[in-house]
Amino acid sequence: MVIDKTKMTSLAAATSQPEMAGRSLWADARRRFARNKAAVFGVFLLLFVACFALFGGFFAQWSNEELDFSVMGQVAQIGGPSLSNGHYFGTDDLGRDLFARTVQGTQISLAVGLVGAAIAVIVGTLWGATAGYFGGRIDNYMMRTVDILIAIPYMFVLILLLVMYGRSISMLFIGVGLISWLDMSRIVRGQTLTLKGREYIEAAKAIGVPAYTIIRRHILPNLLGVVAVYATLLVPLMILTESFISFLGLGVQEPLTSLGALISEGAGTMSYGTLWQIAFPLFFFVVTLFGFFFVGDGLRDALDPKDR
Repeated sequence: MVIDKTKMTSLAAATSQPEMAGRSLWADARRRFARNKAAVFGVFLLLFVACFALFGGFFAQWSNEELDFSVMGQVAQIGGPSLSNGHYFGTDDLGRDLFARTVQGTQISLAVGLVGAAIAVIVGTLWGATAGYFGGRIDNYMMRTVDILIAIPYMFVLILLLVMYGRSISMLFIGVGLISWLDMSRIVRGQTLTLKGREYIEAAKAIGVPAYTIIRRHILPNLLGVVAVYATLLVPLMILTESFISFLGLGVQEPLTSLGALISEGAGTMSYGTLWQIAFPLFFFVVTLFGFFFVGDGLRDALDPKDR
């Protein structure tokens, strides 16, 4: 038997080289996200806002409800920003520390955005995945319900809920979440219709896997990319909705506050030249929105299959 030395040398060289590890879908998405400068900048913006909301209260020398009687005799009872007296952002028209109120407003606005988006994602994903997977009459009934609900002005529904069931913070969470799942259900349904025709779904059906198991183990995990992108873009929309409601006086009630309520109060006192009362809440409001929008765009680009 003649041994080909050339083939043996090539085989030895091939076996001596380390095996190249392939990148998973999520690893490739992380790499693409890290290369997006705007998305990374958005992450830093959100970290800044989160740190301010979580730890800003430790630096406040006045509580949200405490009045500073040292400024009560001034014009319009408002004091400007000052480091000497501990009012870093100044005081409002009642002499309350604006720094402490901005911290609380940021906390509540973020909470409304995150909780509202979570409710919308959970309800919309389950509704859309169920309708898209089963199809037929179930799909027709479920999506016609969505069409009817989406034709109703959502802001009218939210205002009606707050007026009928009270202007509490919990009702605001529920109301904002329940009116925002309709678009999510449509997106998820379209993706589910595409996924349920794949070979692994057909194989799972052929071996008798229950429908709820297929949805839980095969449909929902493959929807995470689309859901994550839409959820990130949904949070700033929830914050904008809450701010508009608070601007109308139907949102967060005293002694609680939000960024929208603070902006509304600052707009009402601008005639006195107290620009700081609207500038600081508006700054954190804009930074939060830009952060979520940048991160959402970065996730969309990282998970876009056309760019892989």
